[in-house]
Amino acid sequence: MRPAVHRRRLRSELRAARQEAGLTQDQVATAMDWSLSKVIRIEGGAVGISTNDLKALLACYQVTDDRKVQELIVLARGARERSWWSTYSDVANPRLLQYIEFEMAASALRAFQPLVVPGILQTYDYARVLMRQFTGYASEQQIDKLIELRMRRQEILNSSDQSQFFFVLDEAVIRRTVGGRSVLHEQLLRLVELAGKSNVSIEVIPFSAGVHPGLEGEFSILEFNDGNDDVLFQENSRSGMVQLTDPDAVLNYREIFEQLRRLSFGPDGSTNYLERIASDLSG
Repeated sequence: MRPAVHRRRLRSELRAARQEAGLTQDQVATAMDWSLSKVIRIEGGAVGISTNDLKALLACYQVTDDRKVQELIVLARGARERSWWSTYSDVANPRLLQYIEFEMAASALRAFQPLVVPGILQTYDYARVLMRQFTGYASEQQIDKLIELRMRRQEILNSSDQSQFFFVLDEAVIRRTVGGRSVLHEQLLRLVELAGKSNVSIEVIPFSAGVHPGLEGEFSILEFNDGNDDVLFQENSRSGMVQLTDPDAVLNYREIFEQLRRLSFGPDGSTNYLERIASDLSG
């Protein structure tokens, strides 16, 4: 089980235990002689919790069943394990690493992209072109490490737990000649290859669809089967990646995503279209 899964389960269990005890976060902070911020951060999964602190907290919540206590201790220890993506913290934005953590734990991902191929689907050469353009003063060594991170993310597409991945791309994504014809050609063939996987769907919205809700910007919805809230991520030009868990916002974007799918060529039609564009580029 991944650290993110442990963390989300522990967060949910602690919140439920507090509510079952009829306590507010303020009351817990007072009883534990902690700051309110500490309680909020532990319950929100923003920080880990030591075994001693966890035992004391569970006593405060009157959780005395030994099996339950041991189960939560195992979750707390797992949540503190170092993840593979944390080794890229010297080059990657913390918000990107947080997104990857959710991505690794999700049972389903639904993503719309109006401009470029999503990172998790990019080829090495396509990714390098974008990295050189958008990473400012990063050195070649730093760019290499960021591309390595992007390539490692793609391993989840082959994971044994068969998480589901749904992508909708505006036609501009597959028409934009990123890196030249040969780079784009290779990228389109990669999309065709991935679309052939049973757990991956890639759909293209044609220019003929006109104005559609996706033109407001890219977004991703990560869904979980562990009882925790789904998460919406959006790219914001001013503040970067924004994370939302508000159920109404997530539901709204789920509906938008389905609208976009209805405007697309559909999975099979999109694969055929990608093959045709790739063939034109090779000519």
